[in-house]
Amino acid sequence: MSRIAATFARLKKEGKKALIPFITAGDPDPGLAVPLMHALVEGGADVIELGVPFSDPMADGPVIQRSSERALKQGVSLRSVIGYVTEFRGTNKTTPVVLFGYANPIEAMGAERFADAVKAADADGVLVVDYPPEEAHKLVEMLDARALDTIFLLAPTTSDARLKQVATLGRGYLYYVSLKGVTGAANIDLADVTRRLDRIRCFTALPVGVGFGIRDAQTAQRIAAVADAVVIGSRLVQEIENSAHDQITANVRAFMSGVREAMDVVGKVEAAT
Repeated sequence: MSRIAATFARLKKEGKKALIPFITAGDPDPGLAVPLMHALVEGGADVIELGVPFSDPMADGPVIQRSSERALKQGVSLRSVIGYVTEFRGTNKTTPVVLFGYANPIEAMGAERFADAVKAADADGVLVVDYPPEEAHKLVEMLDARALDTIFLLAPTTSDARLKQVATLGRGYLYYVSLKGVTGAANIDLADVTRRLDRIRCFTALPVGVGFGIRDAQTAQRIAAVADAVVIGSRLVQEIENSAHDQITANVRAFMSGVREAMDVVGKVEAAT
């Protein structure tokens, strides 16, 4: 069983939902990359999505775009990010790490070399925003051969045909993008999200996480009541951007702890009913 699958199985037994934060690796500076990963775990993260900085992050709103720009200005590359995972694994052997990024850096490195490097770093999965399932078969095969999970995005507009493809190729968990548009936008319609999740679950037994638009503990709590995982990105990156440098890890840890506490109330309520 993969680290990701084992994590979701444990949480299900405990009556909890997964908290999956996203940060851009190397933002605000490379020296904080690994300390921030540890702060996320200390705050209650179950899986870390570690963003690979990219010059044209088409699915990301202005907050994450700026974080990529800051990291790229300091020379953070795909190889740097893989190195952060290796360093993180020096003291944390249990928290799953998913590399989150775009196809261009992978293709520049070479897909097989990339897969080997991710495996050597002891990461757990890969999410490539601009690899649709129709074009991802080779990558999935390479990652499968190295016991690495390929995570796919689903959108409100995803067709049944695409759902069937993703259900076949997806590993670990699926990431449902709750809003049309870019990260950090608008407000979530919980009733609509619930309907969409019911439909997705007709096609797959994989856990489904929900992200985009989750900006506070209260929203996370509401999503945790219907989803298997809550994904928080833009709001967390904004916390990093707005914090004094010497307060970043403490503020991230505190923000995560508040979200974790709110989410865990859901499990307690469900257990009591």
